[in-house]
Amino acid sequence: MIERYSRPKASKIWDLEQKFSYYLDVELAVVKARVELGEFSADVYENIKKTAKFDLKRIDEIEKITRHDVIAFLENVNENVGSIYSPYIHRGLTSSDVIDTAFALQIKDVSKIINEDLDKLIDEVKKLAFKHKNTVCLGRSHGIGAEVITFGFKLLNLLDMLERAKRRFNYALEDILVGQISGPCGTYSNIDPKVEIKTCEILGLKPAKISTQIIARDRHAAFISAISLIGCVIENFSVEIRHLQRFEVAEVEEGFSNGQKGSSAMPHKKNPIASENLSGLARVLRGNAVAAMEDVALWHERDISHSSVERVIFPDSTILIDYMLARFLNVIENLVVKKENMVKNADKYGGIIYSQSCLLKLTEHNLTREEAYKIVQKEALDAFNNHGNFKENMKKHLSQAELDECFNQEKYLRNIEEIFKRFE
Repeated sequence: MIERYSRPKASKIWDLEQKFSYYLDVELAVVKARVELGEFSADVYENIKKTAKFDLKRIDEIEKITRHDVIAFLENVNENVGSIYSPYIHRGLTSSDVIDTAFALQIKDVSKIINEDLDKLIDEVKKLAFKHKNTVCLGRSHGIGAEVITFGFKLLNLLDMLERAKRRFNYALEDILVGQISGPCGTYSNIDPKVEIKTCEILGLKPAKISTQIIARDRHAAFISAISLIGCVIENFSVEIRHLQRFEVAEVEEGFSNGQKGSSAMPHKKNPIASENLSGLARVLRGNAVAAMEDVALWHERDISHSSVERVIFPDSTILIDYMLARFLNVIENLVVKKENMVKNADKYGGIIYSQSCLLKLTEHNLTREEAYKIVQKEALDAFNNHGNFKENMKKHLSQAELDECFNQEKYLRNIEEIFKRFE
């Protein structure tokens, strides 16, 4: 079972010390690129690499005066590098070159964690789906019994959605993993464009085709939207679990550990608390997606109205989805499937859900579809309204052999194998 208060792995990527480490990675990569391009001598990079370091407390002291975090970071690094080599750091760059390129590195690393989470979940859902490939249960539309399906079939839909969510996520990820080293307004006024290409190569990023002092925020909006869609998929099945765990349905249950209690007042309660939690957190992700879209429209070549938003929504969204995927995996791994209750619910009112087969069989008796529909609806509603038995009611209209054929589950499920082959 997932520890309720365990710290999601993704959170470490957004620590303040980590953020400045990414800044330093970018600055060092620029110096290295310029050495490789012949702009600086090799000793410049080697000396800067040895001495470049920072201290959070010192950065904070400087920022209280400069009121600019990148300048405070650079001043602190330069204090350690010394006057001989510090002029080579940040030469021709603007703050956003460092911020946006470092941001892409953070996103790259946090996405590795999210992809690992997705892979584990997809594998577990697939395993559970194939385990319950032939576990008969009631299919529902509008929340009302429709026709017989299998629980594995239900899980295949979740599997398909998760696989699509992962593809969308990685498409958005590929689009956001770009860097920029283009200077003020992005015109390379004091730096060679080749430095950008070489720096991005060193950092494992693609150079932005164009940057206007910042990288355009439609990329970031797409990424956060892709994360929110992963949350939507999790919520979709979380809601399913919440419905199926209801007292009067009782087809599945979240795992309930020894010593766990569901209610301070009612000892009998076992509540779908994880699924409810996941449903709620999905709303937060969707809200963050809206905020990311609001960040796309900025003034002219740049403003910083997006910055304050991103400092909240990127750590929040990536940490949340890491947590949600881990918690949902725990739900799937410990899900209690009540096969007997599934069969019982499918057989309610004497197999009322086999009404379509009865309708079609009656049309073979030289009845129009409308006439057959009227007969079957009358008998079905009688069973439903009077706690009766639909199959018994239909004995007035069909032979026993015909009824056995109409109420044969195998006929309804004969194509399940074919559907499952698509996921092998």
